[in-house]
Amino acid sequence: MTTAVYIAPALLMWAVERAGRTVEEVTATRDFAQFSQWLSGVRKPSYSQLQRFARYTHTPMGYFFLSDPPDEPVPIPDFRTLSNRGVPSRPSADLLDTIYTCQRRQGWYRDYVDREGLPPVDFAGTMRPDSAVVPELAETMTEQLHFALEGRPNLGKQADVRRFLIKQVENLGVLVAVTGVVGADTHRHLDPQEFRGFTLFDRAAPWIFVNGADTLNAQVFTLIHELAHVWAGDSGLSDADVAATTSPHEEMWANQVAAEVLVPQAALQVQYGGNTETAELDRLSDFFRASTLTILRRIFDAGWLTWNDYQQQYDIESHRVLDLMKGRAKPTGGEFYKALPYKVGGDRFVRAVVADTLAGNTLYHDAFSLLGTAKTSTFQALTEKVLA
Repeated sequence: MTTAVYIAPALLMWAVERAGRTVEEVTATRDFAQFSQWLSGVRKPSYSQLQRFARYTHTPMGYFFLSDPPDEPVPIPDFRTLSNRGVPSRPSADLLDTIYTCQRRQGWYRDYVDREGLPPVDFAGTMRPDSAVVPELAETMTEQLHFALEGRPNLGKQADVRRFLIKQVENLGVLVAVTGVVGADTHRHLDPQEFRGFTLFDRAAPWIFVNGADTLNAQVFTLIHELAHVWAGDSGLSDADVAATTSPHEEMWANQVAAEVLVPQAALQVQYGGNTETAELDRLSDFFRASTLTILRRIFDAGWLTWNDYQQQYDIESHRVLDLMKGRAKPTGGEFYKALPYKVGGDRFVRAVVADTLAGNTLYHDAFSLLGTAKTSTFQALTEKVLA
């Protein structure tokens, strides 16, 4: 016998909006062709239909039996300027699930650090956000990341620059995850317009997440931006937008640090050719290994563009960058076992999980969950790779 279940229409719509769907998308799906009738109360979903709908919208089943939609605030400070970017204030299920997964992994690693008696990250939380310390911190970060200007041409393509910087940040003791999907679900793509990254601060286990669905240049900027938050001891969700003018103080400060690391004003004074034509922006971008949008912002910061001219040219250049990105093939992601650590927390994290599991301190079931794997053969192959 099929059991029909009444669910308040407000809860059904909340689940749809939370998943970033529309009523039209839902009703176009064969399993939920009667969704409009569920909303009107003409029909009720069966329990099995409701289970499928919960999976489809990535909604915990129990939420459907509440009297009203729950309030789900972002579980970390929100430094984004949502009003400037047209992003709904309600966090998506994709964003929330990504933060919760990273918090769980960070919690495991923090316990591992405590058991192993490993030292905390010495610089974490040592620098308060203050514009006066931006040049000093940018210079320190550049030195510790081994990212001096003279060495940048040898780093290869922008994907290589990103890979190099991730490894350098890991070497400083910070865990880094970079992915454009939720967990291992390749159908759940993260939206860079909603967020570009976040930091989960902890002196023993600082964690950076970078939205891998963003452009490579933007990912590099976000990585350095989030590292500045680690130095400041801040947890927070970021849009890491170099053009932002109304973000919270902590976010503006991190933007300034990242911009100075990528495009030092002293070096720009020497390199700048005196115009903002496409050829000049591309030349400076190639020299500094930074986006043309960051170059434009630094030209404005130096006083070589008025605010109105900067806004106009930024809008033109951002559209040009988007057009270029549309015409480029998406990266394949590389060999699976090389790519996996990037997605779950980096080499340091993966090595710790594997070693702790082989030592008998972490259950295999828990290790599989932490690493986003489902098969013993995958774990064994990963073990061979990381311990080689």
